[in-house]
Amino acid sequence: MPENDVKLTKLAKCAGCGAKVGAGVLAQLLDGIQVHRDPNLLVGFDKSDDASVYKVSDDLALVQTVDFFPPIADDPYLFGQIAATNALSDVYAMGGEPKLCLNIMAVPESMPKEAVHQLLRGGYDKVYEAGALITGGHSILDDEPKYGLAVTGFVHPDRVLTNSGARPGDVLLLTKPIGIGVLTTAQKAEMLSAEGRALAEKLMTTLNKSARDAMVKYRVHACTDVTGFGLLGHSYEMAQGSDVELELEVDAIDLIPEALEFANMGLLPAGMYRNRAFAEVGVDAGETALCRQDLLYDPQTAGGLLMAVDPADAEALHRELQGRVPSAQRIGVVKAYRGGKRIFLR
Repeated sequence: MPENDVKLTKLAKCAGCGAKVGAGVLAQLLDGIQVHRDPNLLVGFDKSDDASVYKVSDDLALVQTVDFFPPIADDPYLFGQIAATNALSDVYAMGGEPKLCLNIMAVPESMPKEAVHQLLRGGYDKVYEAGALITGGHSILDDEPKYGLAVTGFVHPDRVLTNSGARPGDVLLLTKPIGIGVLTTAQKAEMLSAEGRALAEKLMTTLNKSARDAMVKYRVHACTDVTGFGLLGHSYEMAQGSDVELELEVDAIDLIPEALEFANMGLLPAGMYRNRAFAEVGVDAGETALCRQDLLYDPQTAGGLLMAVDPADAEALHRELQGRVPSAQRIGVVKAYRGGKRIFLR
């Protein structure tokens, strides 16, 4: 075997955002930790947002986030690209622009130097595509490789987007198809088609920059990126944080056909079950088939942006997103909370 021919996914127990601690467990771990108040801290961890935001001046706030995970691709360069794309997404979801990044890396001592170099190069190339800079980082030795970024971005204090601002009447837009977690699970089992693999890789290396650049021109009241907690997990957090209900039109959601086939076979990532355990208490699934429900709980790696848009701007933003994002979808509406369930599948 050539020195740099290493099967990274064989070194990891789970892949990408499927490795995230479940939202319900995470809430328990954070419960009881004292939160110190600062009038300039505009967004902290108390609302389950994608990043923290700290006001520096009347015109400038810092957006900060960190994200890393074990390999989701065997090719080190591709893994670096995917991990960087995923980490940068949290800043885009807050309406910010990434500016400075720090590498976070763990590698086995036996991992070939060329493979490590390619991993880092993948991250660098994607960060530079975003218009940001990598300025350093930290690395350790570990039996299981992991990579990601700490990202700092800029946003105007009056234009920060959170996942808790959705209002009744808002239209829900989504910018990438759903099913990435199932596809990567199938790839690890060597069951995924060449076309499915190419689609997953394209989606996971597409920055949410174009979606963010379009979004900030319109009245978007709330936004989150759909990653490890799946569409229903992140939607549930948005509904709770905003004290609203979300009505999702399942037929309007772009479910990747091959992923739906695998879900119908029961080939699902472990993260799907964690997401279901967290969110299903707040979901009325109606007549939705189980395999479609499973995809809606599927953990996404570098997924799209979920936006709650003022109804007067929704059509214009939807049109602008078409052709600029992998899949511009109008998937539902926000309604006033009536008690009981938070998410309704139609």
